[in-house]
Amino acid sequence: MWNFQRAPRRDRRDTPRDPEYAFFSVAEGALFRAQVRAAFAEQGLEVTLRSKVAGDSAGRHFGLTHLASLCHHDPGGTKRWPRLIRERVTALLRTVDGPSPLETLAPNQLRARLHPLVVARDLVGPRSARHRHVRDVAPGLCEVLALDLDEGVMTLTDDRLAPLGDLDGLRERALANLRALPVENHTVWRGAGSIRFDVVRCASSFTSSRVLALDGLVRDVTGAEPGPDGALVALPHRRALAFRVVESPRDSSLVGTLNALSAFTQADFAAAKDPVSPDVYWWHGGVLTRLIRHDAGRPEFTEDGAFEKLVRRLAEHGADGY
Repeated sequence: MWNFQRAPRRDRRDTPRDPEYAFFSVAEGALFRAQVRAAFAEQGLEVTLRSKVAGDSAGRHFGLTHLASLCHHDPGGTKRWPRLIRERVTALLRTVDGPSPLETLAPNQLRARLHPLVVARDLVGPRSARHRHVRDVAPGLCEVLALDLDEGVMTLTDDRLAPLGDLDGLRERALANLRALPVENHTVWRGAGSIRFDVVRCASSFTSSRVLALDGLVRDVTGAEPGPDGALVALPHRRALAFRVVESPRDSSLVGTLNALSAFTQADFAAAKDPVSPDVYWWHGGVLTRLIRHDAGRPEFTEDGAFEKLVRRLAEHGADGY
């Protein structure tokens, strides 16, 4: 019933794991650290690596969890790591060497740039006293408040948010800013028969985060309200969001669309510089349920009883192709 394409393979999960980055094997972890040192050395800096942090002689510390996760999720494998690490280290040093936006922008300017950002859960790490505002939005995904800056995105900790207001009020402002983003490019991907889904692509790094306000986005691009049975949705990278509203009471192409959306998402995720997730979710009543999980390149349908009931109900109303 469920038919998926495979992604490039990584080290087997039964190989010895890296003690700090469990998604790496021991060999991958050693390679990652060596390439991080090399990237910093190209910038004239010698760094010491301790507990997921790179420290230089000036006393600066650079977290590596985000970068390690990007390398892990890159389906191009270790051959693409040197370029990826070099680009990220260069961008990081360019940012930290300049004045912080928190020092140069007024509070009202910062609030105007504040957006909720949906990222892979392992980019943020364990919840801590500095990240109490972080919200889990789905398996593998969480939401963190961030600034939309000319040079990129800056995620914020609770202590940096505190001078701007209370967290609940800031999140409401961030969501309002998210909803106000323009839709720059909307296309409809079509496959065999009635298989299709909508794709929104924009320059904003917060495009995929509009899944947090999907009902409004659906209205913006289709002119219709989301149906009572929700939508299939995917966030392959930060500048793209794909969705298919479930057409009740019958939808003859739902499963075919799910397969096509999975293949599309995996391909877009593989080619992205700012990947979010290769998985496919079901948006229902504002809640995201993961339907397809890509673990180490192996697509797996994560069976959900409510979604299975939906498929059967649509079939009973005369839909074909199940």
